[in-house]
Amino acid sequence: MIALGCDQAGYALMQEVKKHLESRNLDYKDFGTYSEESVDYPVYGKKAAKAVASGECDRGIIICGTGIGISITANKIKGIRAALCHDCFSAEATRLHNDANMLAMGARVVGVGHALKIVDTFLDTPFSNEERHIRRIGLIEE
Repeated sequence: MIALGCDQAGYALMQEVKKHLESRNLDYKDFGTYSEESVDYPVYGKKAAKAVASGECDRGIIICGTGIGISITANKIKGIRAALCHDCFSAEATRLHNDANMLAMGARVVGVGHALKIVDTFLDTPFSNEERHIRRIGLIEE
């Protein structure tokens, strides 16, 4: 199950992400927002992050205008490793090296087609389980 959260700036891109997840037969839980009416991104970033941190959802995708604010918000939740990615290399590296459990994107930064490739890369890349990366994640979590 994938937790989804966005603000009004990320709403349109999130609708495309949802269609894409459905086409891949992947389950998700949408924590909002549910329109393009102005909202506070921390509300929705926290809801999605808490669902991942609690184990209700396995991973999360969060979107705001730049992806910066919503990723900062998610990373305040213990156990969350949200990575802001605007390219596939970063999405792959953060899964391989950081075992990131949330992907953040900026709807005003990345186009729909590229965003969906980033989503696929993030979801399809496993954690490497290399000792050095496990050790570094442990240091992050301290």
